[in-house]
Amino acid sequence: MLDEINSLNENRVLNTSEDDLYDYFVEKYKMEALQIDEEQIKIDYGDAKIDISQSAGYVIWDRSRPLYVTGTRITFYIPFSGNSALLKLQPSTYSLNPPRADVADSEIVMVYERTNPEAMKIEDEFKSEIERLRNYLKWIRQDVTAFNSLVREKASQGIKSRREKILKDRELVEKIGFPIRRRQDTPNTYIAPQVKRAITPKLPPASTEPYKPEPTLDIQNYEHILSVVSNMVMVMERSPRAFRDMDEEDLRQHFLVQLNGQYEGQATGETFNFEVKTDILIRADDKNIFIAECKFWKGPKAFREAIDQLLSYSTWRDTKTALLVFNRNTEMATVLNRIPEEVKAHSKYKGSRTYDSETGFRYIFRHRDDANREIVLTVLVFNVPA
Repeated sequence: MLDEINSLNENRVLNTSEDDLYDYFVEKYKMEALQIDEEQIKIDYGDAKIDISQSAGYVIWDRSRPLYVTGTRITFYIPFSGNSALLKLQPSTYSLNPPRADVADSEIVMVYERTNPEAMKIEDEFKSEIERLRNYLKWIRQDVTAFNSLVREKASQGIKSRREKILKDRELVEKIGFPIRRRQDTPNTYIAPQVKRAITPKLPPASTEPYKPEPTLDIQNYEHILSVVSNMVMVMERSPRAFRDMDEEDLRQHFLVQLNGQYEGQATGETFNFEVKTDILIRADDKNIFIAECKFWKGPKAFREAIDQLLSYSTWRDTKTALLVFNRNTEMATVLNRIPEEVKAHSKYKGSRTYDSETGFRYIFRHRDDANREIVLTVLVFNVPA
């Protein structure tokens, strides 16, 4: 996996969402745990030549040679799914009496040969063997879960290291100052490697255009901006009369005053961005790196429209956004329960992220024009004086 990561084209690494690359490599290199389908177990029977030369129940004069009699063979076929190679490995937790069976295609085969078969005895033996098999599969699944977690961790480390090296190399070449010669072997398109799986994972789509560095807002500053907003709401809660009659525009102005004090006037109100106007905007190198909207809760439909409006402003990679929802006339629990439902139903929703707040949520959205551009959206809900 690490060899494949290090062989990826530079623009592929830089232009593709890191999360999408993680998912691709995890899907390709993870181990599939074993599962047996006990409801589909089948049985077969037939004659069997059984060597009784070493059996104590028979009077045999010469036990140095095999002596065969005709008996009965009972065969159990247990369907399974997952990587059959795991059946040949010893899990980290194991017993000294492991299950024993043959493996054929996608079935575990257990065979019992008896000269005087008794149904109850064979059934009891089979149930005992199945129980040992269940335990082993449980232990194997524990190891597989740990292994798959390690795959994502190693993929993350490998991709981050690859990106850092590429960016450092490009910075080095830029400082030297000579123009870069175009490589003859640079691919114009990207083809996903073939993987021996029923469903072949494919590398996520990426632009073939050369990677261009873009201004970003690091997560520490993003969190600080949100903390400034949250602290302002605490002021509102302590002085409810001063804010009781304010509308969205008035509330926004108070946030702008605080942000301008923290970020040297880079926050602006009613600033045109792409197609329409946004409430709170922070720019760097003439690019939008933080966008926020202030909205009163007016129901699910208005909330969905607010998300669409916010996403329409985002024209740059790695834009950090926030939707500040002010609640006046609805039960807070109703609002908090409805927000995740509406977000996850959105066509551009990509995933959720952990966010340590009782009245806040964090999500990842796809850009409307480029699936590799990820937009971070934090939704903060505040009760305001009525």
